[in-house]
Amino acid sequence: MMGNELWLVYALVFGAVLLAVQSLYALLFRERQNKAAINRRLILSVEHNNPAEVLNILRRERGLDILSNVLPLRGLKSLLVQSAVRVSVFTLLFAFCILAALFGTLVFIPIGSLLVAVGVAMVMAAACIYGWLNIARSRRIARFGEQLPDALDIIVRGLRAGHPFRVSLALVAREMPDPVGTEFGIVADEIMFGLEQSVAVDNIYARVGQRDLLFLSTAINVQHQTGGNLAEILTRLSRLLRSRSKLRLKIRALSSEGRLSAIVLSLAPFILFGVVSMMMPDYFSAVRNHPIVPPVIGLGALLLIIGNFVMYRMVNFKF
Repeated sequence: MMGNELWLVYALVFGAVLLAVQSLYALLFRERQNKAAINRRLILSVEHNNPAEVLNILRRERGLDILSNVLPLRGLKSLLVQSAVRVSVFTLLFAFCILAALFGTLVFIPIGSLLVAVGVAMVMAAACIYGWLNIARSRRIARFGEQLPDALDIIVRGLRAGHPFRVSLALVAREMPDPVGTEFGIVADEIMFGLEQSVAVDNIYARVGQRDLLFLSTAINVQHQTGGNLAEILTRLSRLLRSRSKLRLKIRALSSEGRLSAIVLSLAPFILFGVVSMMMPDYFSAVRNHPIVPPVIGLGALLLIIGNFVMYRMVNFKF
């Protein structure tokens, strides 16, 4: 009994030390991280004086061209482009192999079947890589959505000062950090090198995936074809995006209790099982090998998945 309590104490001490190290790292390196958050296009412009070379480097960094030739993997390339993760195909394969080997070892030890371990390991490794890219994509899209109204205001000020549309885009590329700065800089470079304005504006949605960009591309393309006051159109669009952002944050605040309840209710059974098993290892030994245990665990997992899905739909909806 005393040994089990010591393991609990060791775990708590480890968690406290880990949190202390993370806090110290955040305090010491926060200023360096803020300074490192520079527009990627401006960094390349300092290293390379040729704008065409800068544009080609940015295009090569955004996705793997080898995936375009494989039809089932085009979705992976789109995910890589929108996540803006600079990774090579060899690095991606190496990470997949390392994860597959790790998961295969963990599955093979209790099961003992090599075929099942390989299959489960490949699925879990692919799921981990996809989840990591999807999280990076979601964070980048959220950051882009926060910066987009400010970028539109800069474009409006440039247009009202008498600058052409491409020069106004270049102002955004020079004054805004990533991801908005680099993306609008790519649009300005594409227009400068002869790409049609409507095509260049449409390409930014494919590279970012942020839904509000559809409003921007539609407004710019319609004004380009029919004429009108583009500054006034973008001003109203900026107001619309800010209002949508306020509504989104309000919904997130009102639904925070439901999201926290979903997390607590989902983790509570596993935390309780781990704590009880650590403090009293023989507590579940009497029912561990009972034939009714697997169906009950399967039913509990199914109900947990259904409950999480229902709570997710309650706190996440389109507006």
